[in-house]
Amino acid sequence: MHIRKSISLILLSGLLTVDGAHAVAAFDQLFLEAEQFKNLGGWVVDQQFMDQMGSPYLLAHGLGEPVKDAVTTVTFPSAGRYHVWVRTRDWVAPWKAKGAPGRFQLVINGWTLRETFGVEGAAWHWQDGGSVAVETQATVTLHDLTGFEGRCDAILFTKDFDLQPPNEPGVLEKFRRQALGLPDQPEDGGQYDLVVVGGGIAGTCASLKAARLGLTVALVQDRPVLGGNNSSEVRVWLNGKIAQQPYPHVGDIVKELEPEKRAHAGPSNTAELYEDARRLALVRREKNITLLLEQRMIAVEARVGVIRAVVAQQIRTGRRVRLVARWFVDCTGDGAVGFLAGADYEVTAKQHQGPSNLWNVSDTGKTKPFPHCLCTDTNAVSMATADTLKPAPFPRCPWAVDLRDKQFPGRNPPTKPPGTNALDDLGQWFWESGFDRDPITEVEWMRDQNFRAMYGAWDTLKNVDKLYPNHKIKWAAFIAGKRESRRLLGNVILTVDDLKNNRQFADGCFPCTWGIDLHTPNPAFQQGHEGEEFISTFTHGKEYSYKGPYWAPYRCLYSRNLTNLFMAGRDISVTHEALGPVRVMRTCGMMGEIVGMAAALCKQYNCNPCDVYEQYLTKLKSLMQQGAGTPAKS
Repeated sequence: MHIRKSISLILLSGLLTVDGAHAVAAFDQLFLEAEQFKNLGGWVVDQQFMDQMGSPYLLAHGLGEPVKDAVTTVTFPSAGRYHVWVRTRDWVAPWKAKGAPGRFQLVINGWTLRETFGVEGAAWHWQDGGSVAVETQATVTLHDLTGFEGRCDAILFTKDFDLQPPNEPGVLEKFRRQALGLPDQPEDGGQYDLVVVGGGIAGTCASLKAARLGLTVALVQDRPVLGGNNSSEVRVWLNGKIAQQPYPHVGDIVKELEPEKRAHAGPSNTAELYEDARRLALVRREKNITLLLEQRMIAVEARVGVIRAVVAQQIRTGRRVRLVARWFVDCTGDGAVGFLAGADYEVTAKQHQGPSNLWNVSDTGKTKPFPHCLCTDTNAVSMATADTLKPAPFPRCPWAVDLRDKQFPGRNPPTKPPGTNALDDLGQWFWESGFDRDPITEVEWMRDQNFRAMYGAWDTLKNVDKLYPNHKIKWAAFIAGKRESRRLLGNVILTVDDLKNNRQFADGCFPCTWGIDLHTPNPAFQQGHEGEEFISTFTHGKEYSYKGPYWAPYRCLYSRNLTNLFMAGRDISVTHEALGPVRVMRTCGMMGEIVGMAAALCKQYNCNPCDVYEQYLTKLKSLMQQGAGTPAKS
């Protein structure tokens, strides 16, 4: 059974970690993780980059308005004066930008430390916060100053005024866990037939299908909701076609997860469209699924080409559990399970597809009714903003992408039909960055470049062009909607020529219907942003088409060198070009269904994924004809 324990803080009373050993220090200390604050206020927990920077952190995602304070109470080892360190960074420093937008303060029992944090350093580091005198009980507050993406990882209070806390990843990890009083070894998280890592559409479908076919399943998801890019956190709508011949029941579970109303770009792309609660309830009704929300897979145990277990860390408490299984499914998108276990993989280092962070704007007040106009030259934007009631100023953003003399989608747009809104060009899927950046180690840079582009565009429209005085940024995703990173290699590596030439595979198991959709920097908006582009275009035309539905082979869905690893989602065995038609989420969901079926055959016949192709392909096709199985009753 998975054990979850809430921790607000742990005292470090004179214990340090030195090369893995415990040594008694001469001074009292207290280590406080920001994500463990009891009341997060308006700050949000961001775990996306913990593999690179070492921990989840709190983000002040206020869209230009300071967020509510995060507050917690602490007990110091003793009263007295403590030196204060805060692990943070100036997130625009990689661009040598001026202004340090992510500024925040630390308040102890109502006393504001004189240092302002988030104002220095391109990399994560410990910023010196001076000192503070305290009694044994204190209230600690993170006070955001700007609403522009300030970030705090941890706070260290120490009476050792000569101590420089470690920042090197390995040393910091030991220091952190020792300071929090967390055990070196993970707790027992149980044994399962199948462990699925990644709770997007692919992972959710794989879990549901396997559970309904009798397997015990652990589903590990590092966010509080399921659906991945098709959740309220990221808000990308589902694409691709299900229910294709000759297997019309492949896609039944995808259909169960399908929201009632289709999401779309713009201010009407609201959270409730994604039905997060319904999806969680659907999974929780399955008695064979153990759902581990807010648990990030951080380690894999494997030897001789076989995965034995994975270790997952609770992103708020730091508690770790070890999950043992016979088979595993990598639905992380990044191929993280396979990578840590030593799977063969590929990465397209340059000109790969980048992540988007969708955003939209809306009017802050209500417009007065106005007559409907059929005139083709009517300015729909002016009509949409007429007679609003509440001004919405926006501060200048000198640290953002400078677009004062540049064009971008949504600025001086071509005439649109009456009733349409030119502002819908803002924050669309094509606001995308990082085409030549490392898709694993530089994703925080990519997400932050998306932020800089968003804030730069809105600053330009509001303060340079003097438009939309009553509009504000309504919503923006802080979780990056990724498209491409690692691709794990199977016994078949699907190529784009396979699709174009309609190459038939005996083990065709999921239909591809989306075009060969690859994103590259849009040359119309590239000048002046070379190497840091943030607007994309997509490939289209005859040379990027194929006859669909195209049934891709099962052999793309398991590792060629790890005998018990499946994969489903955008990390399957395809080339960069072939990723275009397979990466959309309905298609990824059907991959998950197939993996769930194949895992059931592995259990039935005590075999590995490759054996399903070699010995039990007819059985797999029979399951494909049957479809999703009966959902659990509430």
